[in-house]
Amino acid sequence: MRYIMKIRMPVDKGNEATSNPQFGQKMNELLTEIKAEAAYFTTIDGQRGAYIIVNMNDASEIPAIAEPFFIWLNADIDFQPVMKPEDLAKAGPAIGAAVKKWG
Repeated sequence: MRYIMKIRMPVDKGNEATSNPQFGQKMNELLTEIKAEAAYFTTIDGQRGAYIIVNMNDASEIPAIAEPFFIWLNADIDFQPVMKPEDLAKAGPAIGAAVKKWG
């Protein structure tokens, strides 16, 4: 299942991490390790942040993906399940059944 990870870094820890000349290389290594499909860096609630797309087969994979961000960046992390258009198309019959029963 595909998830969007929302990662928010506290300013102090973000300042410390980004002042390291190896920050970009280390982030690239981590994104490769977690097999990120995409990563977008931005601000979240006025702090450094990122939205990272990951794919997991089982919820037991969450700690292996989240822990490096918790430990290294003291980050707040949320996982939101998401669908690609083809996933939504597969859900069509279930949506139709729900509409018929509950609509």
